[in-house]
Amino acid sequence: MTWSIIARDPGTGELGIAAASRFFALGARVPFLKPGAGALATQALVNPLYGPDGLGLLAGGMGAREVVNRLVSADEGRESRQLHVMDATGAAAGHTGAECVPWCGWAVGENCSVAGNMLVGPSVVTQTIRTFETRADLPFARRLIAAMAAGEAEGGDKRGRQSAVLIVYSGQDYSDLDLRVDDHADPLAELARLEVVSRDRWAHFRRFLPTRENPAGITDRARIDREIAQAIAAATEGGP
Repeated sequence: MTWSIIARDPGTGELGIAAASRFFALGARVPFLKPGAGALATQALVNPLYGPDGLGLLAGGMGAREVVNRLVSADEGRESRQLHVMDATGAAAGHTGAECVPWCGWAVGENCSVAGNMLVGPSVVTQTIRTFETRADLPFARRLIAAMAAGEAEGGDKRGRQSAVLIVYSGQDYSDLDLRVDDHADPLAELARLEVVSRDRWAHFRRFLPTRENPAGITDRARIDREIAQAIAAATEGGP
C-alpha cells in the first residue's frame, strides 16, 4: 500500500527515507533510521516492530540481508509484509511476501533501495530509482522528493494519494529533516512545499543546535539571529 526509497549520499554522509501512500500518516509507522547503523521501511500489512528490532540489529553490526532474514523468519505474518533495509555500508536487502497485493516488488540502484506494493506497475519503482541516480545535482532532500515525484508520475499507489514522509539524517543522532504529510490531496507536492519552507529558517538554525562535538551548541540569541539573517540574505542573492 506504499512505495518508498531508502538512500544515502556517501559524499555528505546523509541517509534518508521518502515514502508515499494512499494510507493515513504512513510517516508514523513505515520509516526507521539510525545514523551510523542504517535504515529500513516496513510496508504492506505493516509490522511496526520491524523498526526498533531491525535498527537494533543494524546498530549491532548485522548486515542488511541478515537483518531481513532475521526479522522475516520470526514473523508468522511475513507473507503479508514488505520490508527493505540498507545497512551502514550501503548494502541493501528486501522481502516481499507472497500475499502482498500486485504490483509489488523491490529493486536496488546506486546508493538507493526502492520497494512498493499495490502500485500501478513496476515502472513506479524503476523511475524512482532512475531519477534518484540521475539527479545528483540536487541537494539530498530535494533529490529524494524528485525521485518520489517521478514514481508518482508513473502512477504511484494505484488507490490514489493521501500521505507522504521525508526523513534525513547526517552526522547527529537527531534528524536534519523530518517532514510528514498525514492527510492531503497531493501529499508529495505538500512535502515539497514543506521542504522549501524548511530552507527559510530551519536549515540555517539547525547548525546552532547542540552536537556531540559541541554539546552546548550556540545559545547567543543575538549571534543566532544575526547569522541566520546573513545566511538568508546570501541564499536569496544566490537564487533557488
